[in-house]
Amino acid sequence: MYRFLLTPRWWGINVFAVLAIPFCIFMGSWQLSRFEDRVDTHQQQEDRSARAKTAAARPLERLLPVDKVTSGRQASARGRYDAGHQLLVPARTLKDKHGERQGFYVLNLLRTDGGKALPVVRGWLPGDAGTKADTAKVPAPPKGEVTVTGALQASENQSTDGVQAGGGLAPGQLGMISAASLVNIVPYEVYDAWITLTDTQAPLRAVPPAAVEGSGLDLKAFQNLGYTGEWFVFAGFVVFMWFRLFRRDTETAKDAALGIVVGSEGEGLGQGPGQGQDQDQGSGVAEGPGEDGLGRDEGSGDGQAEAARAGKV
Repeated sequence: MYRFLLTPRWWGINVFAVLAIPFCIFMGSWQLSRFEDRVDTHQQQEDRSARAKTAAARPLERLLPVDKVTSGRQASARGRYDAGHQLLVPARTLKDKHGERQGFYVLNLLRTDGGKALPVVRGWLPGDAGTKADTAKVPAPPKGEVTVTGALQASENQSTDGVQAGGGLAPGQLGMISAASLVNIVPYEVYDAWITLTDTQAPLRAVPPAAVEGSGLDLKAFQNLGYTGEWFVFAGFVVFMWFRLFRRDTETAKDAALGIVVGSEGEGLGQGPGQGQDQDQGSGVAEGPGEDGLGRDEGSGDGQAEAARAGKV
């Protein structure tokens, strides 16, 4: 009955199922591990951020280059603000008691003793960076040599929230806080990092440090979770289709063993040995008038007899 499993068609089906099911389970488990790694990294980053708020500030040079460990750490640097290159970073949102509000960052470059300049976000103001009434509220940076302390941040890129990398900004505005964006604006070298001040001048508000890219529960993390479910569904679908095909061919083999032939329209026609011949022989053949002028049905008597015998059988 199960000889159909040895046919080339079923060899192909079995090989496909044996290879596809473990592959789907492996891919689903891998996607799940990716999601769990992101959850663990997110928790570790939150713990580091909490410790960084209470930890003592360290010199900037000791925390560079910025990575997942040093991002958010309190860094300190000493130098003079370049008041001639104050920049506004437009279209940046900040959460407060009223919800999310749109405004702009106020960024100044701190010329350090080492020669390089450190981008310093002095704070955030609500409003439009292109409106004079809003920009007039920006306080001037401190004069003379100062020591600044703030959360260390990695340079922004095109995937960072709020970044405007397409250009078209007004003079004095900056779409992305990075050394690559500042290299054509200022005539000196810039650190590939920036800090956001903890203590700000009124009416500026402190900008909270952003989480390290790829360490939060972002869209990519939930994509990994969705892919996990998809791969396990694929594995279940392969198992379901294998059993469905197996059951169909098993029923077909049973029907063939019982002599049940499937008709052209899918209806089973049960025929025993010789049954078709009896039906042909038992069909009445009506002849027209004979030579004697009388109508005669030659097959009627024979047909009734054959039908009676078939019924007994």
